[in-house]
Amino acid sequence: MLQIRSRPMLIVALEFACFSPIVVAGHRRWSPARIKPVSMQLSRTLSGITNLLFNRSNVDELPGIKRKRLRPGKVSPRRPVPSNIPQPPYVKSRKPPGIVSGPEVHDETGIDCMRASGRLAAQVLEYAGSLVKPGITTDEIDQAVHQMIIDNGAYPSPLGYGGFPKSVCTSVNECICHGIPDSRALEDGDIVNIDVTIYLNGYHGDTSKTFYCGEVDEEAKKLVQVTKECLDKAISVCAPGVEYKKIGKTIQDHADIHRYGVVRQFVGHGVGRVFHADPVIMHYSISLERSPLHPPPPRHFANDTSSTLATAGCSHLIVFVQLHRFKLTEPMLTIGSINPIMWDDNWTVVTEDGSLSAQFEHTILITKDGAEILTQC
Repeated sequence: MLQIRSRPMLIVALEFACFSPIVVAGHRRWSPARIKPVSMQLSRTLSGITNLLFNRSNVDELPGIKRKRLRPGKVSPRRPVPSNIPQPPYVKSRKPPGIVSGPEVHDETGIDCMRASGRLAAQVLEYAGSLVKPGITTDEIDQAVHQMIIDNGAYPSPLGYGGFPKSVCTSVNECICHGIPDSRALEDGDIVNIDVTIYLNGYHGDTSKTFYCGEVDEEAKKLVQVTKECLDKAISVCAPGVEYKKIGKTIQDHADIHRYGVVRQFVGHGVGRVFHADPVIMHYSISLERSPLHPPPPRHFANDTSSTLATAGCSHLIVFVQLHRFKLTEPMLTIGSINPIMWDDNWTVVTEDGSLSAQFEHTILITKDGAEILTQC
């Protein structure tokens, strides 16, 4: 998932890959006075610290809700990766590479590699989800995910991306995205999004899903279900000749029926040899945008000469596009406010009012017959 900067969003939309400043092992400080609103920016490392700070009273209780606000735990040291496993080029740099301009071109070999990386990512995600239960820490989930990925000769793409310290993102309850696995134990009734990306044979496979922890209330279940439906509906409209904006409208329309918000600061994107590439995919209806900073005109899936999805009749022009769903996220959906707030670890993004958020995502391949989901077992 990528975070976008409204104006220069055509090229500099590096959000998610939103890995940026460095987080060191130890306790992450949570100081309400330093919580920052998430602006639509290309890269946190490049854009600097947000000017406006969001002040909020330091309270654990949420009005009318039994659960407590999410708080950071202790982050364990970075886990090693065997030297024989190829690493993405960005690992040696502390700066996020940003989104690559122009959709990637893939031949048949590349498509086969994408299918392999997508399949492994899906298998890792399902395994990670099987571990979700009350009492397990997100750091323990990260450890298991890390081990499974390297055991399969792949590299965990988030590790070292712009200094991100872990191998997977775990976003609990009100965390919209980019949650850093830590010592916090999951509790009965939590929901947790696990976002897995692996780098195998030079190609990234990216997928995420929101899981239930123990007995989850009906409000949370409905949010998760509707978020999944948004993803499914969006994928169902993807085909050659379809405008990008139809994807966002499909998501927005379904979320609106259930009165959920769609987070706008994070977008879908191309993926393949690089973690984030064109095209940029909005998860909301562009016609609803009221800000003076507007998204770029819709573009196509293949050669950037029209506003529609296309295969251009040639397999080597087919590109891979990632779609994200969130409660308030990508399509991340939220029950309450869609305004994201970033912790001072410069990664963890939570809802402004502490309301729940959910997300789902797949990597898909556009073919002459429609969309092929690559990230499924």
